[in-house]
Amino acid sequence: MERQNLTSVTEFILMGVSDRPELQIPLFFVFLVIYGLTVAGNLGIITLTSVDSQLQTPMYFFLRHLAIINLGDSTVIAPKMLVNFLASKKTISYYGCAAQLGGFLVFIVAEIFMLVVMAYDRYVAICNPLLYMVVVSPQICLLLVSLTYLYSLTTALTVTSCVFSVSYCSNVINHFYCDNVPLLALSCSNTHIPETVVFTSAGINLLFSMIIVLISYFNIILAILRIRSSEGRQKAFSTCASHMMAVTVFYGTLLFMYLQPRSNHSLDTDKMASVFYTLVIPMLNPLIYSLRNKDVKDALKSFLNKACRSFKAM
Repeated sequence: MERQNLTSVTEFILMGVSDRPELQIPLFFVFLVIYGLTVAGNLGIITLTSVDSQLQTPMYFFLRHLAIINLGDSTVIAPKMLVNFLASKKTISYYGCAAQLGGFLVFIVAEIFMLVVMAYDRYVAICNPLLYMVVVSPQICLLLVSLTYLYSLTTALTVTSCVFSVSYCSNVINHFYCDNVPLLALSCSNTHIPETVVFTSAGINLLFSMIIVLISYFNIILAILRIRSSEGRQKAFSTCASHMMAVTVFYGTLLFMYLQPRSNHSLDTDKMASVFYTLVIPMLNPLIYSLRNKDVKDALKSFLNKACRSFKAM
C-alpha cells in the first residue's frame, strides 16, 4: 500500500508566485528581465575572469565559480517558472520535480560555502599578505572549489532522497518551484525524519558557514584598524566590501527563510524570500562585484574596447 501511495503522484502542479490571472503576463516580463540580467551579468563575470590577464588571481577564480553557481541556481528555477506564467496547466513531472529540487540544493549549498571560501581568501589576503600566494595557491584554490561542489552534491542527493521517500496525498505545490518545505507539506505519511534531515542540514550549513565568515571578518576588521594610513585602510576595506555586502544579503535572506520558528512558518512568506535568493541575488551579485570593483570595471572597459576594434576591423 505504501508503494502504491509513493507512485500515485506522477506530476505536481506549481501554484506559482501569484494565482491571480491578471498578474501572469506582467510577472512574466518582470522575471524575464531579471533572468536576462542574471544570465548577462554572470556570463560577463565568467568571461572577464577567464580572459583578462589582470584577473587571474585566487579572488577572481572564486568569483568566477560564484558566478557559475549563481547562473546555475537561477537556471534551475527561472525557465520553468517563466513557462508556467504563460501555461494554462502549470505542471512539472514527479522526476522533473526531484531533479529541480536536487539542482536547486546543489547550487544553494555551493553558494553558501563558496562565500565561505571567498571570506577565507580575503582573510589571508589582508591578515597574511606575505603568505598569500603560498596559502592560497592554485592547487589549494582547486581543492577548495572541488570540495565545495562535492559537498553540495552529497547534501543535495541526501536531502532530495529523504524528501521524495514520503508518500503524497496532494500534488498541488504552493510555490513556484519544487522546494523542501512545500513538498513535505503535501505528505500524508510521517515526515519527522525528512523534516529533521532538511532543517538539521540547513541549520548546520548556515551556522557553520556563518561562524567561519564572522571569524574571518572579525580578524579582517582588526587588521584593517591596525593599518596606520587612512589610504591603506580604505584600500584594504575596498577589497572585501563587495563580498561583505553579498554575504549580508545572502545570509540574511536564508536565515529568515530557514531558521524562523515552525509556528510562524508561512509558505507565502517563504515564496517572497525564495524569489529573492533564487532570482534577485544571482542578478545582484554581478552588479555588486563589478560596480564596486575597479579591476572588474577596467577589465570590462578593456574587453569592450577590444571587441569594438575587432568589429570595426571586420
